[in-house]
Amino acid sequence: MPNGRCRLHGGVNPGAPKGNRNALKHGRYTAAAIANRRMLSALISQMRETAGMVE
Repeated sequence: MPNGRCRLHGGVNPGAPKGNRNALKHGRYTAAAIANRRMLSALISQMRETAGMVE
């Protein structure tokens, strides 16, 4: 058998493939995305502070 298990007795699936190439981050939690959200949050805070001074 290609998976190394008996076709009659089988066994449980060994789980996800091993290795770092299978540890893909889809984009939301990459370092660049986190930095971008932090910068945007700081910009929004500054805008709200400025708008508060105007009123």
